[in-house]
Amino acid sequence: MTRSRRPVYFNPSARSWVAPPTTSTELVTKFHQQLPNYKPTRLVSLDEVAKEIGVKNVFLKDESDRFGLPAFKILGASWGVFRAIAQTLGLLLDADIVTVKQVLAKSSIPLYTATDGNHGRAMARMGAILSLPVEIHVPAGTNATTIDLIQSEGANVVISAGTYDDAVLEAQKAAEMNGGLLIQDYGFGSYEEIPAWIIEGYRTMLYEVDEDLGDVQADLVIAPVGVGSFAHAVVSHYKSKETPATVLTVEPDTAACLWKSLRRGAVRTEKTTHTTMAGLNCGTVSSISWPLLQSGVDASLTISDYESHMASIYLNGLGVSSGPCGAAPLAALRRLNASDKAKLGLDHNSIVVLLSTEGTRDYDTPLDVSTGDPVALTQTLVQTNSANPELGSTPGPGEGAIAQYIASWLEHRDIETHWIETTKGRPSVVGVVRGSGGGKSIMLNGHIDTVTLSGYDCDPLSGEIKEGKLYGRGSADMKCGVAAALVALVNSKLLDLRGDVVFAGVADEEARSIGTEQVLEAGWRTDAAIVTEPSNLNIIHAHKGYVWLEVDIHGLAAHGSRADLGVDAISRAGYFLVELDRYSRKLLEFDANTGVGPPSVHASLIKGGEEVSSYPALCTITIERRTVPGETSDTVKAEIQALLDKVANEITDFSYDLRVTFERSPFSISLDDSFASLVRDVVGQSLVEDPTFRGEPYWTDCALLADSGISALIWGPRGEGLHAKEEWVDINSVRVVADALTGIVNRFCK
Repeated sequence: MTRSRRPVYFNPSARSWVAPPTTSTELVTKFHQQLPNYKPTRLVSLDEVAKEIGVKNVFLKDESDRFGLPAFKILGASWGVFRAIAQTLGLLLDADIVTVKQVLAKSSIPLYTATDGNHGRAMARMGAILSLPVEIHVPAGTNATTIDLIQSEGANVVISAGTYDDAVLEAQKAAEMNGGLLIQDYGFGSYEEIPAWIIEGYRTMLYEVDEDLGDVQADLVIAPVGVGSFAHAVVSHYKSKETPATVLTVEPDTAACLWKSLRRGAVRTEKTTHTTMAGLNCGTVSSISWPLLQSGVDASLTISDYESHMASIYLNGLGVSSGPCGAAPLAALRRLNASDKAKLGLDHNSIVVLLSTEGTRDYDTPLDVSTGDPVALTQTLVQTNSANPELGSTPGPGEGAIAQYIASWLEHRDIETHWIETTKGRPSVVGVVRGSGGGKSIMLNGHIDTVTLSGYDCDPLSGEIKEGKLYGRGSADMKCGVAAALVALVNSKLLDLRGDVVFAGVADEEARSIGTEQVLEAGWRTDAAIVTEPSNLNIIHAHKGYVWLEVDIHGLAAHGSRADLGVDAISRAGYFLVELDRYSRKLLEFDANTGVGPPSVHASLIKGGEEVSSYPALCTITIERRTVPGETSDTVKAEIQALLDKVANEITDFSYDLRVTFERSPFSISLDDSFASLVRDVVGQSLVEDPTFRGEPYWTDCALLADSGISALIWGPRGEGLHAKEEWVDINSVRVVADALTGIVNRFCK
């Protein structure tokens, strides 16, 4: 099936729309010309790109060196600061910088703003020019280099615990508390005057483009969008011309607040996820800009981080310094297909202007999200380290990077995406394809963490494919199943279903399964679910649960020479361990007829004593008891307590405490269940043979889903080496699972 990506949004009515008249920019240009190091930035002709696209000319406005800063933002920030100060102190708008500084020497005004990078550095520079204190609020996760550069301009940086939108509100509050000025390029509520001045400041850049083009008229102008203030300036400028240009806006896939608002017809705050285009990572369109953008933007699209990265590499190869935000317009131009170009009116006579807003900067190289092949997707997931931080001698990085990739992959295909991070640093990702209504819903669930990389032979992140097998940690357990589920989710967009299809990529299954717990707590429920753990193409209808218990055996501390006083807790624990061993052998004789084998128990950890020369006062034994359907933590605790009571009756000075520390239910579903029958039919058709139903001794998130009332099964690819020194998955089985999952979804959700 076609792996469709987010489409281009077109607004045909914008072609005839005319922007409201604006005030002259003469004062703005004059102000900018007196700032230190002013000179117009260059307009570069990209002849090879023009030939590639099939147009007459492509020009790029290079903003990599504006007043010695690597971005255009100071044009807006400087004018916004000046206008705000002039209004506060009663200065004329033609006042020069020297006059402003003289007045400020007698009445210093602190400046505040929020930023993802370039606006903040521009504000810091203006503070240095005017000798004013500046406080910059940045969202959580802001690149350390970005923070260092802002601080190098003399500003104080405050790191928010939240998003860009959170940082804006925090900066506003700080300005109000300290009698300062908030200089923000984002209109919200009644805060609109200063953003309007910042937008005026950006137009100096556009007038420079006009000067360079002379009598040549731009047919298409492509502008990157964050909150929309720069795009506001672009639309206002080009839609007020006698011969207006077509305006195309570009945003990151994962921060598409304008694209989604345009499609919806109303502004709503979007939950964004990570993007290397940090300056465009904004969740809400500026209130002052929205009405104009809704009317005047001809088309809007989004691109992946990888596409902007490749465009940046291309431009830097031509000697044009351009970071991910700056290269976004070129990436947007390159993603247009023939139909898109026709709708935009592009032909061999067209003139295209790309507005590159920033120069080269440091960022982590992004991964390509374009692949729709389940094997290639498995390979990318394996090459992303997501080892669980709670496991192994060397803690893994957790699910952050792989969750970001999955969210980007989903957004690239315009799939509704939800980021669930109840536990900091341990995110799960939910993707949803909504049905038309009235049908049954299904969840495709898979964990995105792995066990430790330690002890793996060769390269655990290689993703090497050899003789039909894909190798690496997590290749079988269970990135193959996650990839197959993602592909089936995308396929479901084309099936005209009535029911919803939900993908849940969950954290922490290899430890305590907080991911699936948190997805369920967030309200995600479906009628049925398939957990795509590697099942060797068998259908798993039952598995064991487990209970973790701790037993404290008490002694009496005393000097090692005082046998008359001391009671050895460790020795006393030995009596219990003997009984536990007898109990474990008896359990193996248990026939529960559940298909998962008998229950089992073992002592996992033992800890006691303080030093060699003392009687130990405490010995703690950690026990794992594997349970079968019908058993509970209460029945298990009662059995262990019976063992301890037996020892206490027989051994003098034997004292203990017993507690259950964690538990997970066993799982089973009837083979007569209607969902089980449907899965049997579809899988059988796919395998061209009757599938095998099995029970297994391990535990999975399937039990949590079943406990919440969801009819659940486990079915996934064929692989070996789970948690072992070499792990692999059969690549053909990954494709079989992706196709069969699509068939199951189609049957169940119709």
